[in-house]
Amino acid sequence: MKRHVLEVRGPDSVELFKALASEMRVKMLQLLGKHNLNINELAQALEISQPTVTKHAQILEQMGLINCEYMPGAQGMQKRCSLNFERFIINFETVTTPEWNVLETEMPVGLFTTVHASPTCGLSSPEQLIGIVDDSQAFYHPLRASAHHLWLADGFVEYVFPCGIPTTSKIHKLEILVEMCSEAPDYNNDYPSDITLWINNVEVGTWTSPGDFGGKRGALSPEWWWDTWTQYGMSKLWTIDEDGSYIDGAPISYMNLQKVNVKPFEPITVRFGVKPDAQHRGGLNLFGRGCGNYDQDIVMRLHYSVRTELKRSENIVDAVSQVEEPVAE
Repeated sequence: MKRHVLEVRGPDSVELFKALASEMRVKMLQLLGKHNLNINELAQALEISQPTVTKHAQILEQMGLINCEYMPGAQGMQKRCSLNFERFIINFETVTTPEWNVLETEMPVGLFTTVHASPTCGLSSPEQLIGIVDDSQAFYHPLRASAHHLWLADGFVEYVFPCGIPTTSKIHKLEILVEMCSEAPDYNNDYPSDITLWINNVEVGTWTSPGDFGGKRGALSPEWWWDTWTQYGMSKLWTIDEDGSYIDGAPISYMNLQKVNVKPFEPITVRFGVKPDAQHRGGLNLFGRGCGNYDQDIVMRLHYSVRTELKRSENIVDAVSQVEEPVAE
C-alpha cells in the first residue's frame, strides 16, 4: 500500500496525541515503519504478550494509523499489520477547506472474481485468444489474468477492488471509468444493450449501449485481431457521490455512497451485466489496456478527505485507558 502524510490541525489533534501517548505504540509504529509484521512478531520484538499487542494494534487501527488484515501463514491464519502513514504533520495554521485526495486503482479485465457468461463469449490477450471461443470454461483458464478483452452475450462479470483509504477519512465520490459496448456475433453497430452497474450488490443504474462497434479497426487492436470482430467500445464514466449516481455527468438514480455501502478500509465489489428482464439484452464487451480505443484497464477512483478533527467515539478513550502502562511508584 502506498503510504501518505497525515496532516491534522493542532486544535483537532487531541485524539491522535492520545493514540501516540504510549511508548509501546510508538515502538510498534517504528517497527512497522521498517517492514510489515504479524501480532506474534510484534509481541516477540516488544517482549510483551500477544493480547496486549492486539489491544495496542486496535487503537492504532481505529485511528487509521495502521492496517491489520488476516493472511495465510506457516501455521494457519495470521493477523498482519502495516503502516498507513510514514509521517504526521500537526498544523497550527488557519486551514481553509481541504482539497480532496484521489486513490486510483486499475483492474485488468481478466482479474474478475465471479462470472456468468453465455455465448457468444470469450477472452483475448494481446497475443492470442484464451481458451475456446464461445466456451464459458475459457473464463477459468489460467491465462485469463492476461486478458485485455472480455465479451459475453448474456450474464455478468464481477470484480473486487481494494480500498486502502484509512478509517479517519470521508469518501466523497466514487468513479468507475471503463471502455464498454454491446456484444453481437461478429459486430453490429446498431445493437442496443442495457448494461447495468452494481456496487456492493446494490443496483446503481443502467446505460444503454447503442451497439457492438466494428467496421473500422480500433486504435489499439492487435495486428492478429480479425477485422470482422468487435473493435472498440465507448468510454463511460460512472459516478456515485453523496447525492446520487450519474453516467457521464447525467443522473441515472438516487443511489448514493451511503446506499451502496462504500466505506473506508472495506473492499468494493463492482459488477457489470445485463439483467434477465432487460428490454435490450444485447450483451457486454469490456476492453482493457492495449485493446479498443483507450489504453487503460477498468479504473476506480475514490475521492476522499482525511477528517481533520479525527474525533473518535468514547470506546477508543476507554480502550486507551485499558492498555496504558502503569506508572512506576
